[in-house]
Amino acid sequence: MAVLALAALVPGCTDVPFDRLEGAYGQQPLKAPPARALDAYASKLGQAHARRVAAAQRWGLAETPLPAPPAPVRKPAIRTREGFEADGHEELELPPVFTTVPTKDKVVFLTVDDGAEKDPEFLRMMSDLQIPYTAFLSNYLIKDNYRYFRKMRDRGVGLSNHTLHHAYLPGLPYAEQQYEICGMQRVMERQFGKRPTLLRPPYGNYDGDTLRAAKSCGIEYAVLWAEEVFVDRWEYREWDQDLHPGDIVLTHFRGRNEWNGSMPDLVRHFMEKVTDKGYAVARLEDYL
Repeated sequence: MAVLALAALVPGCTDVPFDRLEGAYGQQPLKAPPARALDAYASKLGQAHARRVAAAQRWGLAETPLPAPPAPVRKPAIRTREGFEADGHEELELPPVFTTVPTKDKVVFLTVDDGAEKDPEFLRMMSDLQIPYTAFLSNYLIKDNYRYFRKMRDRGVGLSNHTLHHAYLPGLPYAEQQYEICGMQRVMERQFGKRPTLLRPPYGNYDGDTLRAAKSCGIEYAVLWAEEVFVDRWEYREWDQDLHPGDIVLTHFRGRNEWNGSMPDLVRHFMEKVTDKGYAVARLEDYL
């Protein structure tokens, strides 16, 4: 009976607190405990699931978010999406430009851009619900409150490069593009202790110089998106207007001054569709 209870509970939860994981949210691989401990182990798993349900109810979610599967042991091969190549892309081994991660896991990846809105409720909500995301930051918007994003980092969130001033990069010469990207790398290292390997070019626009400059600054991936979510609607890149395994979803740090809702409202709208479609939210960095 204990074994059956464990088997029923393992897919949906884990008792390891998300803030103690090594840079990962979601379900983690589990080691089987001794037989005499199975009952206690299953009980703890059930308690963890109950906490997830309670958190979802507390934050007004219609359904409890599905747990992400374990991070893949073998990372997917990331290649530039067809039609998104820049001059010299393959020959110069420039960072791949992609909108979706090739995976059969029924997961999507949430990415949040710029850093304009700094809502403490958003931090609490995402931590409480254990929803992973990656933040692409621009220095001109975060420099008034680096502390907010340090809290984000300390909760396991990946902080990545969105340039110093959110400039339209293809309109700049190579040296200025390099300044925008490398300058932000230096800010990230100084303020958060690490140089990112992910870049999101502002507006999703780039050229060969952008990718050459990015590579020179230590960037390994140019991350675009398949969908964009707002507080009241979704926009899709693909003709079928639907989610797909491995899709990268874009949103922005925005509040009531710019959108008709708060960051928690945005998360509720995002999770409503994701969970209803049977998807979990996974950590992008775990797949790269």
